[in-house]
Amino acid sequence: MKNNYFGPVLSIICLFFACSLVQGQRQKLQVDQDRLEKRIFDLAKFGLQENGETERVAFSNADVEAQQWVVRQLEAWGLSVHIDFAGNIIGRKKGKKAGLKPISFGSHIDRVPNGGNYDGCVGSMASLEVLEVLHENNVTTKHPLEIIIFSNEEGGVMGSRAIAGHLGKDALNVMNSTGYSMGEGIMRLGGDTTRIAEVARQKDDIAAFLELHIEQGGTLEKERLQIGIVEGIVGLKWWEVEFTGFSNHAGTTPMNARQDALLAAAKFIVAVNETVTGFEGAQVSTVGQIKAEPGAPNVIPGKVITSLEIRDLSSEVITQVFDAIKKRGEAIARSSNVQIEFRPLDTTADPAIMTAAIQDEIATAAENLGLSTKRMPSGAGHDAQDMALIAPTGMIFVPSRGGISHSPKEFTSAEDMANGANVLLHTILALDKKLK
Repeated sequence: MKNNYFGPVLSIICLFFACSLVQGQRQKLQVDQDRLEKRIFDLAKFGLQENGETERVAFSNADVEAQQWVVRQLEAWGLSVHIDFAGNIIGRKKGKKAGLKPISFGSHIDRVPNGGNYDGCVGSMASLEVLEVLHENNVTTKHPLEIIIFSNEEGGVMGSRAIAGHLGKDALNVMNSTGYSMGEGIMRLGGDTTRIAEVARQKDDIAAFLELHIEQGGTLEKERLQIGIVEGIVGLKWWEVEFTGFSNHAGTTPMNARQDALLAAAKFIVAVNETVTGFEGAQVSTVGQIKAEPGAPNVIPGKVITSLEIRDLSSEVITQVFDAIKKRGEAIARSSNVQIEFRPLDTTADPAIMTAAIQDEIATAAENLGLSTKRMPSGAGHDAQDMALIAPTGMIFVPSRGGISHSPKEFTSAEDMANGANVLLHTILALDKKLK
């Protein structure tokens, strides 16, 4: 009788302690700060220049080589890895329960021209570090885990838009600074432009998506906070604005007889700033590119193309600002005796609100790790913006030194990177426990 009674009880006690041991192990899991920082430095070797800075624009040789480097690491940990038809790296770690949706996470490794080593790289390398920590501690989650290193984020969030089913055919013709179009770039990365539609996920395909990123602003550093919990990501829209005048001799054409496209464009750029600052709110607009033709010192420019970008958390505000800018631009064109045309580009993103429940899980993970937090908006676009269209999504910020980004001087300390990676790790584990 004693054996029959105590046997089941002993089994229950053992099971309890085993579960407690596993739970304790998960709570103690920590990323390796030095290893994470080394990964950042190793990644920076792809595209390293003689001046010590790195150039790794999407589709460049350095970008292709860096992607191959990431793939090799994921394969070494036993993940199933492939390049999808949009050029994204997809790595999958099996879960314990068949049929569950994956918990996905990741960022990007491509950079803007003359950019820095941190930007999306921190989130990408932190995602690798999370997977290595789980691998070396023999932790298998209930859900499958999926790392996504998105293609060409900086040139129009191309990879994530494809996954969200919003990458139009016109976008494939847009060129970046490498001289490759998006379509050509996809092929260079190992994708297939004829099958991009197959990349799109349905709204019930992913249990949750998380992205870690540097803040790209100075709020966290200024307020001496460690973790930003993103509440929403601004929408952004791009246009090409073309001014068409008449090229003529710079020495023989009187000032009052000129159709100077560049002069009109210069007035337009000033008008953009005046128009945007005339609205209440935090909306922003930028003219970041200008090209004048024929581009000779002794010829009046007959054609000028500028960029126009507008960002805000409200699509309605973006539309209102654009309408006001367009009205000012048309008035400038008439007074300058030139033509103006606004061409929307298929490299835009709608505002995205992050999932409240995931924000709470991020806050809890940070609190359990003893880290200070702030809920805040993102003024920059991210891959999470498109992923929010198809999955519950959350985003974690870590401080940017001096608020500097898209610059060789951008910097995030190893400690801050590790803090963010640990929050990412424990948010994934918490979601794995709670999500069905």
